[in-house]
Amino acid sequence: MSMPHLTKKTALRWFSIPALGLLLLAALLHYWPLPERLTSMPYATLMLDREGRLLNARIASDQQWRFVPVAKLPPKYQQALLSFEDQRFFAHPGIDPLAIGRALWLNLEAGRVVSGGSTLTMQLARLLREDPPRTLPEKAREAWLALQLEWHLSKEDVLVQYASRAPFGGNIVGLRAASWRYFGREPAALSWAEAALLAVLPNAPSWIHPGRNRDRLRAKRDRLLQALHDSGAMELRDLQLALLEPLPAAPAPLPRLASHLMQTLEQQQHSKLLRTTLDADLQRRVQSLAAQHGQRLSREGVHNVAVVVIDHREGETRAYVGNTTEGDPQEYGAAVDIASAARSTGSVLKPLLYGLMLDGGLLLPDTLVADLPTNYAGFSPENYDHAYRGAVPAHQALSQSLNIPAVRMLREYGIGRFHSELQRMGMSTLFRRAEDYGLTLILGGAEGRLDELTGIYARLMRAATGLTPGTIRTLQQDEEDNSPLMLSPGAAWLTQQALREVARPGTARQWRQFSSSQPIAWKTGTSYGLRDAWAIGSNGRYTVGVWAGNGNGEPAPSLGGAATAAPVMLDVFSLLGPSPWPAAPLDELNTVQVCVDDGYLAGGQCQTRTGYAPRLSHFQSVTPHHLRIHLDANGQRVHGNCEAVANMQHRDWFVLPPAQAWFYQRQHPDYRPLPAWREDCVAGALALQSEPPMAIVYPHVGSEIYIPTELDGRAGRAIFRAVHQRKGARLYWHLDAEFLGETRHFHERTILAEPGWHTLTLVDDQGFRLRQRIRILGR
Repeated sequence: MSMPHLTKKTALRWFSIPALGLLLLAALLHYWPLPERLTSMPYATLMLDREGRLLNARIASDQQWRFVPVAKLPPKYQQALLSFEDQRFFAHPGIDPLAIGRALWLNLEAGRVVSGGSTLTMQLARLLREDPPRTLPEKAREAWLALQLEWHLSKEDVLVQYASRAPFGGNIVGLRAASWRYFGREPAALSWAEAALLAVLPNAPSWIHPGRNRDRLRAKRDRLLQALHDSGAMELRDLQLALLEPLPAAPAPLPRLASHLMQTLEQQQHSKLLRTTLDADLQRRVQSLAAQHGQRLSREGVHNVAVVVIDHREGETRAYVGNTTEGDPQEYGAAVDIASAARSTGSVLKPLLYGLMLDGGLLLPDTLVADLPTNYAGFSPENYDHAYRGAVPAHQALSQSLNIPAVRMLREYGIGRFHSELQRMGMSTLFRRAEDYGLTLILGGAEGRLDELTGIYARLMRAATGLTPGTIRTLQQDEEDNSPLMLSPGAAWLTQQALREVARPGTARQWRQFSSSQPIAWKTGTSYGLRDAWAIGSNGRYTVGVWAGNGNGEPAPSLGGAATAAPVMLDVFSLLGPSPWPAAPLDELNTVQVCVDDGYLAGGQCQTRTGYAPRLSHFQSVTPHHLRIHLDANGQRVHGNCEAVANMQHRDWFVLPPAQAWFYQRQHPDYRPLPAWREDCVAGALALQSEPPMAIVYPHVGSEIYIPTELDGRAGRAIFRAVHQRKGARLYWHLDAEFLGETRHFHERTILAEPGWHTLTLVDDQGFRLRQRIRILGR
């Protein structure tokens, strides 16, 4: 019987049927929906330090330890996995007919199911379908899904997906979680024995627990190691060493370091894998130290401590203790990351103003600034010791953290200008207008974050060492550095030199120990109402910031930057060890000749010494405090209208304004007031001397005085005080047109006045006159 003739049309029909089938299969594989779990899995949060060591982890929302998958399987684990589970993985399309045939033969021979013939891709399909019952229909669905996965994913992606979903005992899911829980390291660092164990464990995950078939699990691992050696993947020496390794015990507890930072970064980055710049060892020690101090401080009513440590050479955060809490965790906000929370800054902004004024040519380190009773529109700052120094070198005003000079300096520099500079430096918490803060901005009227302020101090130290200020990194990621220069290197170095002089009450003994072992430039701050204590400092390598207080804003009577926060900071520097102090950036500094007495540029009328100024600061103020005066043979002041020039002695004299001089000479016994005018020279002196030799120190210029009513109902009185350059001078007091009386030596008067504006006039016994307007408020 002959075969029918095969026409071209018939042949095309026979060949088109398989082609259409393949096209249909391809369409189904491409468009058939994949399981949602392939792209939507809840992951635990993993935070690593700068060397890849585990800092902290937070379990996934479904209470599984499932970490973000590795980008690529480590070679040892991949070889072990394929050798154990699927040796023809790279040759099949998701299902392996040879494996299925072998499984059918083994199952028929054994009379029961002893092998499933599943490929790794089919096992991934099973995991995506949440491990359904092992039936033939389910097996078919797994096979179909395996084909789909191979269609959509590369072989490498299939391996990563499987390894990130495989069960490893208990609630440990995925290679990365298993590697950390059992061996305390990233999968890339696994040994051959560890990789082999994790390759076989998903086949029997319950065996890992102590007392549960561990001998069988070890035998399974060792057989795989032998197979790897037989295939040439391992050297004999590696095999021998691997066989000696014990099985891990129960999953190790995960470290709990920098928990608040992890919470903050997770919210900011929306990432479940956080690679930080922290140092795990240092973090652990600083965290322990903060807890020790927290226990001590809690007995003094201070329940929260935060610490930030920055390596300013590298521009990276090395330790971050967001909040150590002693006491009721709810009441004191144990869950709050205080290191990134806005708190009143106290005095910690003063060094920044000092440096900006150096750069702006407004002062030099030794320039005298006034320290007097001061009032600006009702705001009367006070120094920490409630004393006045009359005048004090700017660097001492900073190192002693004097409030009155700082307020006067801010008024000269400009509130708006300073506000803008702080924002440029990186303070993100200045959300109000400069006018709303006013002069209190320099004393804690604004809020700042410990992490930001420590970063600003670190950048200040970078500038002092000649490095670009840069961005302080907490995460290991490339950042475009658009940070502007904070201060010139010269101004930054001079600022740090002033901060090296800091020694505060309560820390003097401890500070002497540190100043001999390592130089530290540091600043403390205490907010109004004793709610926030700060200490921020730098040595040659690290910058350390400490905040202490109560998370609920509760004040503590013993709270203070020097007594509360500084001891924590100094102990952290003990952990860090000494580091060489940077040399002066001489190419960024100009040498200037200044007067020894007042720190202004010498004008030929004073004893001088050499000082430094920032290279581009252009400070041009010649001393205003040195006068050329003329004396007679008895040491009295004279002038050309009352004494012949040939009989005069000419002297250069250091003269402060009367109010400054009165306070200044209390701490400087060697200060010499101007000699008195000779009696016959007084009349001409009135024309020669433009400023009167006396001053009213209370009330301050611009003050408004409230005079209360006494308990018996009578009108109270206000006490006015004046000072005079000349000892023994007489002062005659007048209020408006009324003569009140005279004083000598101690110039104080009690005054009764009606509400409203008044003119207080003082006349001394040589005819010099001073007038000041005052306002009395209603009683």
